[in-house]
Amino acid sequence: MTFIKTTEQESNYTNLEDMTISEIISSINKEDITVPLAVQTALPQIEHLIEQVVIKLKKGGRLFYIGAGTSGRLGILDASECPPTFGVPYNLVIGIIAGGDQAIRKAVENAEDSTTQGWSDLIEYNISSNDVVIGIAASGTTPYVISALRHCNEQGITTGCITCNSQSPLALTAKYPIEVTVGPEFLTGSSRMKAGTAQKLILNMITTASMIQLGKVKGNKMVDMQLSNNKLVKRAINMIMSELHISEAEASVLLNKYKNVRHSITNGRK
Repeated sequence: MTFIKTTEQESNYTNLEDMTISEIISSINKEDITVPLAVQTALPQIEHLIEQVVIKLKKGGRLFYIGAGTSGRLGILDASECPPTFGVPYNLVIGIIAGGDQAIRKAVENAEDSTTQGWSDLIEYNISSNDVVIGIAASGTTPYVISALRHCNEQGITTGCITCNSQSPLALTAKYPIEVTVGPEFLTGSSRMKAGTAQKLILNMITTASMIQLGKVKGNKMVDMQLSNNKLVKRAINMIMSELHISEAEASVLLNKYKNVRHSITNGRK
């Protein structure tokens, strides 16, 4: 089977340097509009992977994202937002990037080309068959990610992936692949654009749906969120007021006592 990287194909636009700002951003927006539709076609794949994530997390396992460049950074972003949003431990959802933490801000030369480092990075976390590892790579050809998933498969660890090329080596390696074909980028080969947007949308789905299934949401509220700033404290008070039909002062007393929206609501009903 011939593998074609649609993410590397020529842009539908040319002579970008001759465009006005209005033409540039209108064209980018035109391309971006197609991304949610591409994600929609992958919803069954997304559902199957989330089901596996929920099974493992309910049994005490962890969710790992592993990627390079933009893909790795997006995984780290999604993982880092789970503790403040859902009140889960920082070691429940873990993002790993080729080149280590320094690669979050600055590209590390040749890091994504290693066929051994990905697995080595996972081993540092005592990875086991209780966990799920999702490889993220727009191209679907990143050696660092593919080799890590191959080792996971050999060890009986559940694997998934998010890629933007159909039938890529990564998708053929993952047990639960997600393939979202977004087509050529506005800027040829710049997969931080449509491909990155697609990956972010899917990552949002994976963790949000998983946390809802784990009971970390009540109604449509983040009742287990961390109260790390004044904005979130105010949001928490409003949640308590709405749920218990009490005054702001009463809600503040409960929150100060129980330090958590869920516990404040539960004890406020007693």
